[in-house]
Amino acid sequence: MTAPVLSVFVLAYNERANLEAACGELLAALAALGVPFELVVVDDGSVDGTGAEADRLAAAFPALRVIHHGANRGLGGGYRTGFAEARGTYLSFFPADGQFVAAEILRPFLQAAQEGADLVLGYIPDRRSSRTAMALSRAERALYGMLFGPFPRFQGVLMVKMAVVRAVPLVSDGRGWAVVMELILKVARGPFRVVGVPNTLRPRRSGVSKVNNLATVLANLRQLWPLWRELGRG
Repeated sequence: MTAPVLSVFVLAYNERANLEAACGELLAALAALGVPFELVVVDDGSVDGTGAEADRLAAAFPALRVIHHGANRGLGGGYRTGFAEARGTYLSFFPADGQFVAAEILRPFLQAAQEGADLVLGYIPDRRSSRTAMALSRAERALYGMLFGPFPRFQGVLMVKMAVVRAVPLVSDGRGWAVVMELILKVARGPFRVVGVPNTLRPRRSGVSKVNNLATVLANLRQLWPLWRELGRG
């Protein structure tokens, strides 16, 4: 088989109702890029049939494969699986809830990466969320700023060269997204090029967010001390 240029990992926890539409949209957007790719669903210990649905899709689409977590490992576990298992030159992650428009993201992100960006970070210029979600997000960003100094703008989707992932050792091992923050900080502080690209966010097709809530924020906060010991303010 031809080695993929781009690996896209779909992080799925109890997203059976959204998975087929999300994967279908991603497969169409990836095929339109005209480069070899792989689409990988990470079933993060789901209990609603997401794993069986992912296996059904993999049987129908050769470019799609599935990795099952025996137990739920959280967002951090999904990212670490992607970092370890990706076969492509470039790696990106999408949630399985369908909120990010694949066709609007993959082409400009891949173009930026192929033009020399080591890390491409998506951000949402005019994000609309509940007041609680916005307050949690702002407080968390402010805390990261105090602890680690300037932090590149990032919301949602990223694309990174796998050569950079291999060159930057990551020590964060918790359930939250500290491993992503660690990657971004180390790349931003190193001899690498970071580019920001705006993208849009649409409502979930069904279900509720498993990320933008107090439990996830608390999980992230528990990882701040070991991350600060590792990185400090640079």
